[in-house]
Amino acid sequence: MYKQIMKPYAVPIKPLPTPLKFKNELKSAVRAILFDIYGTLFVSSSGDIGIARENTLIAAPLKTLLDKYQISIPPVQLRRQLFEAIEADHAVKKNQGIDYPEVRIETIWHQVLRFKDIETARQFAAEYEMIVNPVYPMPHLPDLLKTLEKRKIPMGIISNAQFFTPLLFDLFYDHFPETLGFDPDLIFYSYAYGYAKPSLFLFEQAAQRLSEKGFKPADILYVGNDMLNDIYPAHKTGFQTCLFAGDARSLRLRENDARKNTIPPDAIINDLIQLTDMIP
Repeated sequence: MYKQIMKPYAVPIKPLPTPLKFKNELKSAVRAILFDIYGTLFVSSSGDIGIARENTLIAAPLKTLLDKYQISIPPVQLRRQLFEAIEADHAVKKNQGIDYPEVRIETIWHQVLRFKDIETARQFAAEYEMIVNPVYPMPHLPDLLKTLEKRKIPMGIISNAQFFTPLLFDLFYDHFPETLGFDPDLIFYSYAYGYAKPSLFLFEQAAQRLSEKGFKPADILYVGNDMLNDIYPAHKTGFQTCLFAGDARSLRLRENDARKNTIPPDAIINDLIQLTDMIP
């Protein structure tokens, strides 16, 4: 059902080149690899999950979506109510001690639009996300996954995500991550845990799970496009790090954030396939 809902929005998007050059200064052999999703495995028009607040190009399709669900709120007002609800939810969770809270977006939409049931809210959320944040697989993603699986390199995911995020793999490849070589024990979506990056929480959970499987933090390579959300927490957890600089839309260097300034990535890639030469 969700595939049919999302498919009309699935149009090719080509990554935009960046000036960063390939670098490989990994300190030791990589025995397992963890990935971010938005802006790393998938081209993301907004660079992350649903963070684009204002974009005149999406006004018309948003209006069409609202008409479909018989919602009379203007798109600008709708987006304002959405972000106000998210911020209110974040405030409550921060008071509970969560440093970077994550919401369940279907619950937020159900609250904002008062749908008759949560399933309608989920369907709306999936369509809304595809409008505000069009995505498309990065070049060479299938080749990378097949190669790493063939080499028996455990693969996992740490990503800011919602329920519809793993559906992207089904949308484009007719498979979910677990059948594309990702270890189900090594998949950490922010919505499932209530913590979002750059919190260390998801990375620490992954490190613990990998420790149980016999891996040390230095054995792990984390690949992401954001110096703050990806490289910083991965480095703090003890992982080796690789900055994906393959798309100018999503590359986040965070040059004004002091937290990342003293933490250069161990590697930089411009194309996912470059990982196959770095991980024998």
